[in-house]
Amino acid sequence: MTADELRKKYLNFFEGKEHAVIPSFSLIPENDPTALFINSGMQPLVPYLMGEKHPKGRRLVSIQKCIRTVDIDEVGDATHHTFFEMLGNWSLGDPFESDGIGRAGYFKREAIKWSWEFLIDPKWLGLDRNRMAVSVFAGDKDAPFDEEAYDTWKDIFKDNELPETRIAKLPKENNWWGPAGETGPCGSDTEMFYWVGDPKEVPKSFNDDNDLWVEIWNNVFMQYTKKADGTFEKLAQQNVDTGMGLERVLAALNGIDDSYKTELFWPIIEKIEDLSGKKYGSSEIITKAMRVVADHIKAAVFMVADGVEPSNTERGYILRRLIRRAVRQGHMLGIKENFTIEIAKIVQSIYAEAYSEVTDNKVIEETSKEEKRFRNTLEKGLKVIEKMFPTGFKILRKDEIPPRTTDVDTEKAFYVFQTHGFPLEMIQEELQCRELTVNEGEFDKLFKKHQELSRTASAGMFKGGLADTKEKTTQLHTAAHLMLAGLRKVLGGHVHQRGSNINGERIRFDFSHPEKMTEDQIKAVEDHVNEAIQAKVDVESKEMDLSEAKEQGAEGAFDSKYGDKVKVYDIGDYSKEICGGPHVKNTGDIKGTFKITKEKSSSAGVRRVKAQIKY
Repeated sequence: MTADELRKKYLNFFEGKEHAVIPSFSLIPENDPTALFINSGMQPLVPYLMGEKHPKGRRLVSIQKCIRTVDIDEVGDATHHTFFEMLGNWSLGDPFESDGIGRAGYFKREAIKWSWEFLIDPKWLGLDRNRMAVSVFAGDKDAPFDEEAYDTWKDIFKDNELPETRIAKLPKENNWWGPAGETGPCGSDTEMFYWVGDPKEVPKSFNDDNDLWVEIWNNVFMQYTKKADGTFEKLAQQNVDTGMGLERVLAALNGIDDSYKTELFWPIIEKIEDLSGKKYGSSEIITKAMRVVADHIKAAVFMVADGVEPSNTERGYILRRLIRRAVRQGHMLGIKENFTIEIAKIVQSIYAEAYSEVTDNKVIEETSKEEKRFRNTLEKGLKVIEKMFPTGFKILRKDEIPPRTTDVDTEKAFYVFQTHGFPLEMIQEELQCRELTVNEGEFDKLFKKHQELSRTASAGMFKGGLADTKEKTTQLHTAAHLMLAGLRKVLGGHVHQRGSNINGERIRFDFSHPEKMTEDQIKAVEDHVNEAIQAKVDVESKEMDLSEAKEQGAEGAFDSKYGDKVKVYDIGDYSKEICGGPHVKNTGDIKGTFKITKEKSSSAGVRRVKAQIKY
């Protein structure tokens, strides 16, 4: 089965179960400053999981582009990927209440039965039922054992003559999802696994520690919300949120235990073989290096296609790190010339039909520019090492008591890494040429400290935001709508949102504009917002076709993510914007005076403002 066939089968199956198909959102979250990238299918749907009405009803299905950065260091094995596609279907709310479009929601029993049908029925995926195993939540002090999920699987396994011992009861660390932040919706899940080893040696019981059991689908049952005091209570709205990784399932369908041998990666691997003169699988080191190059450049292509540019902060830093790690691995494979452009072109050819945005010329331009920058960095790094650690800096003398070591000053080595972006592996290689070494344990301690500081800074930067729907956050989110309308009115129609970070204390907002704003322009935007607040205008929400919203002049941050039905928030003569909420009911609910506190450059052609409500 091809990737395209799998995508089509999944959407067709759930359309047949009365699900509305929604398009993939951009990788850049529109209104969730708690994350740099969309990392799951449900992430863009949080407002609807919390109770907002979706224009397409209670049953939804999509194939969502995702980036997961927590696994970057794991990339190199047969299953981990930075970019992946998540097949997902959702039920939003009450199984017995119609959404007005004719579809009620559904819950555990239906979700589980449909999952099994799609996986096993020859009409759909036709997987070998004898290689299936599942897990359910075992229960703890916060929530009981998921008896309904267990009993549903028990009936299915009995009907299919499978041993009940392959239904595992596992704790929260295995079978519980969420919340995304410290508080919010969460619940037990049931996971489905497929045996990728010898089909004649399928174990009678499921063992989570056996890597030959590969997770292929996860159904989350959002029954609870976690409160600030750490306790859990039942949600008023109960949801189903499922996720199936396309890459892993594609490998399983084709009897492959290495997802890099599927059509989504193998053409890239072949190009790397051609460029390096080495063979995939010839050694563990070479295989891992090729996987890293293939994975990282693919992720980079999708990031650039959705508007990310390499930089030293936030999303741009992740993109830069991926490209540079790929170049580093290419260097290790013996590829001395610029090569990322060749890999990027292969990625474009693989995904052009499914995601046309990857064919944009900027993908090649940005990837190539960053590789050239890094190769310059490597040259500078080599010169710095030459000055810091000349040959003979420390000579090994075994006859001395205590003996001298070949270890160099670890802090100096870390300086080369931190300041010049020179990878540890390359530092080690260069020192080795000079009969010197760096103490990896000490270096690792410095690196972990550096990571903690980075995470702390990032957590502080992204704390709060529209992951909560508290009163002050809602007020500032509505004010951000008014501010964008004011920016477009004062600066021109070329202004569009390029990112936002909103919490209960302030707005941070990026927008397209080529030059610094004047004081008069800032004042004019503030006046637009404050006039709207003082006018006490009702905030009205309407659902309409996307084409109609555009005809009415509604502004939208990321057109590519919208389906044919959208929700438009209309604030009198002051703002009209496509959005998913939350908003105040009347501009008079925004208590206080709007003030832009800072304006500066964010990146080329993009400005950033910070704003507050002063009381």
